[in-house]
Amino acid sequence: MDKARVPTILELAWPTLKVLESLGGCASNEQIAIKLAESFRLPDEVFPGPQGGGGRTELEDRAAWARTDLKRIGAVENRSRGVWCITDLGRRVPDEKSLLEAIKKGPPPPGPNDPDEPPTVQDDPRKCDKDWRDEVLGLLRSMDPKSFIGLCNQVLEESGFRQVEIIDKTGNGDILGSGVARINLVSFHILFQFKRSSTPVDGAEIRDLRGAMVGRAEKGLFVTTGKFTDSASQEAVRSGAPVIDLISGTEFCDLLKDLELGVSTTKVEVIGVDPEYFRNW
Repeated sequence: MDKARVPTILELAWPTLKVLESLGGCASNEQIAIKLAESFRLPDEVFPGPQGGGGRTELEDRAAWARTDLKRIGAVENRSRGVWCITDLGRRVPDEKSLLEAIKKGPPPPGPNDPDEPPTVQDDPRKCDKDWRDEVLGLLRSMDPKSFIGLCNQVLEESGFRQVEIIDKTGNGDILGSGVARINLVSFHILFQFKRSSTPVDGAEIRDLRGAMVGRAEKGLFVTTGKFTDSASQEAVRSGAPVIDLISGTEFCDLLKDLELGVSTTKVEVIGVDPEYFRNW
């Protein structure tokens, strides 16, 4: 394999199961991505290195789709936000060939408009994902400014932030604020900014947030309903400067889904018939 090439979604499926097994059955998104990068011996220009459109690397993006495919056939499950576990079914998959066959013919998800309608072969999971995120982003951008600020506060609180304080806000609902987030045994003062816009955030805005952090916070967080330019992604991880975490519009939608704030998921029972069982009586 060309070391400079990022593996495809299907090429990441089997290694993802093996990574989960090697880590005791469960692992975070970041742990999975690091182990996958190591197993494929990817060079620095492939991983790490943020993409221009969001905060995830190309490998992390494809690994996320691979986990979606694995979840669709019941091989893994998402027990908590950002943590994935291999299921008993996943442990019983004998080899990569069997796994890929199961993914290719596995049960497709329900349609985007009617969760109770039986799934069809024509349903494309990537199209369904794009549809619901577009709808959520449209709703976020049309919310009353005060309501949007209230939603941002709830997202922070549900994500574990404490002592949340709004420092500045605009008539559009954009906010600058601070809070304390506890990670394991350590707490960090974080300066956050929420921007409600479809215009991409550029490097200058990331520098402005970092400048506002001086004397106030150790870490930064920038959330937008749009995207980040290449310069913004590069500025966020600039060497010698405090790292600023970026959450793009699509990632914000995923966060709302994980927190079950305005976005819910419906599990569909898929019934399969084994003809061999009846023939062998």
